[in-house]
Amino acid sequence: MKNVSLTQFQLNKMALIDIKINGKEVKAEAGSTILEAAHTVGIEIPTLCYMNLHDVGIKNNPGGCRVCVVEVVGRKNLAPACVTEIMPGMEIKTNTIKVINARKTVLELILSDHPFDCLICAKNGKCQLQKLAQDCGVREIHFPGEQSTYKPDFSPSIIRNMDKCIMCRRCETMCNKVQTCGVLSGINRGFTAVVAPAFEQDLVDSPCTFCGQCLAVCPVGALTEVDNTPKVIRALADPTKTVIVQTAPAVRVALGEEFGLPAGTRVTGKMVAALRSIGFDKVYDTDFAADLTIMEEGTELLDRLTKFLNGDKNVKLPLLTSCCPGWVNFFEHQFPDMRDIPSSAKSPQQMFGAIAKTYMADKLGVKREDLVVVSVMPCVAKKFESQREEFKVNGNPDVDYSISTRELALLIKQTIGDIKDLQDEDFDRLMGESTGAAVIFGNTGGVIEAACRTAYEIFTGKTLEKVEFEQLRGFEGVRAGKIDFNGLEINIGIAHGLGNARKLLEDIREGKSHFHAIEVMACPGGCIGGGGQPLHHGDSSILKARAAAIYEEDESKTIRKSHENKEVQQLYAEFLGKPMSEKAHHLLHTEYFDRKKKTIE
Repeated sequence: MKNVSLTQFQLNKMALIDIKINGKEVKAEAGSTILEAAHTVGIEIPTLCYMNLHDVGIKNNPGGCRVCVVEVVGRKNLAPACVTEIMPGMEIKTNTIKVINARKTVLELILSDHPFDCLICAKNGKCQLQKLAQDCGVREIHFPGEQSTYKPDFSPSIIRNMDKCIMCRRCETMCNKVQTCGVLSGINRGFTAVVAPAFEQDLVDSPCTFCGQCLAVCPVGALTEVDNTPKVIRALADPTKTVIVQTAPAVRVALGEEFGLPAGTRVTGKMVAALRSIGFDKVYDTDFAADLTIMEEGTELLDRLTKFLNGDKNVKLPLLTSCCPGWVNFFEHQFPDMRDIPSSAKSPQQMFGAIAKTYMADKLGVKREDLVVVSVMPCVAKKFESQREEFKVNGNPDVDYSISTRELALLIKQTIGDIKDLQDEDFDRLMGESTGAAVIFGNTGGVIEAACRTAYEIFTGKTLEKVEFEQLRGFEGVRAGKIDFNGLEINIGIAHGLGNARKLLEDIREGKSHFHAIEVMACPGGCIGGGGQPLHHGDSSILKARAAAIYEEDESKTIRKSHENKEVQQLYAEFLGKPMSEKAHHLLHTEYFDRKKKTIE
């Protein structure tokens, strides 16, 4: 066995020390904070600015809000639990009168500069500030005074209402440390201080990717997604419109959480029944378009590999997946010099819209302008993507409205109430059949695994008996795997979270990358952790439950390889011809732009 020598710091970190919390003997790891030690024994200490980012390798202890203060015996002042490291023999009291009074005072000061429009706030009922005020018994504000006001910021995806910002800086941490986008930071000083882009730009004029991870961690209503449900309702009420809906793979394993079901509960059939009951004319599966994406992206990968093997020195490798609009926005802003490396294939959402408003519209006998395509996505960047000019024909978008998983849940609650008692129903056909390969698009590593299932069989001419590529699965931020294509070793890279994607892109730029293909997803965990999903507040067990459900759905499918999808085969036979044909390239592929230059201008 190899000898491993540990540094004294590592030994100290592994050591357990004895402390007391509320009179209870506790053994906790040296180097832990009071907050972390309390959590190990089930003692809850309220927080606002703290986020648990250990699973993404970041220690986040801002200590800004002071809601988590506790009393430490022998210390004159109260200690913020999220930044105070435990010491041997420390005695901590989390709920004394002194602590409770301090917390109420802090909350009243925060609330004194906060709007009181809770009834119409998007976060009403899910606001952590609201819950803390209730838990701490705050019923009046003893410090009335002037309230700060800021210009609201509306984008296609995210609304910033900084009047409601409490300066917890969670969004800043997520944007800068996890996603490395560098969009949000604290600017100005004193009463005018606010978290915003540089020079208080609007998000559309900044390098924002619209991944939505900032609004996923915002404890109040300062950052919310643009709500497209009123537009969807108006379309459904218009008798001149045919309204169809597509649903992404990650939605079906998270939607149930909004109705009290355990994380990872698969509600595919109930979701379909709910959408049909709401009044959509047709209910389709974005998984169909995911299979279509594999046909195009996989063909593009094999084309590049073949040219590379034949000695073409100009071929662009590694091929980067292009399904994630947050990721696309990221490299357009941050790495515009590398726009020719990603696949030109559109995302499944946009492929579905392009085919729906051509091939399907003809089948249904509906004019393009009278067909309304709605998508249900785990992602708020999809809202921005659907409104990109290159995805419109004479001003008419391929996808009219994109709504998040949370918005769908709200729409269901407004119309039919609940989903738990609904009988399972199946997707409409023509663009409703899908394979297990399409389902796993929702997980980090799923897109490239799906591509490998098809690329292997097309490249080798052999049947892939075991379709699971375990080496491509997992939750590490950056992963690598090797796939044997009948003697040809293909090196695969995977990254989820834009900070991890940056590392791989910098390697490519510096000529250090050895990968043939790389999958990138903007959000931690992939689409299952998207900015439009039910809020998980950093709980990795929720993401892992959703991921497990995705793989279970894959295993339950009769067909698990994209190229075996009969409806996709029919689409090529009747309409597209073959993957990467002229018509397929026109409808299913796109180009990328230098948004860094636009932002600077």
